[in-house]
Amino acid sequence: MVALLQKVFKMLEITCNDRLGKKVRVKCNPDDTIGDLKKLIAAQTGTRADKIVLKKWYTIFKDHIKIEDYEIHDGMNLELYYQ
Repeated sequence: MVALLQKVFKMLEITCNDRLGKKVRVKCNPDDTIGDLKKLIAAQTGTRADKIVLKKWYTIFKDHIKIEDYEIHDGMNLELYYQ
């Protein structure tokens, strides 16, 4: 019964592009926060996580909200900016 109630999450692969020649592909869970995603990106790019801004069109993603709440899906592209 407990196994039926647990959510089974599939890992998402998200691509972040800064349009300056750097393109990062990151695998994460849908229940991770945007802050967790920024830490994974920071580990690959060598920049600090607090200097990373993630956007999609004009939406700036907040650190404390989960990836699934923003309806970010597998294979989605996000814009990567530095502040």
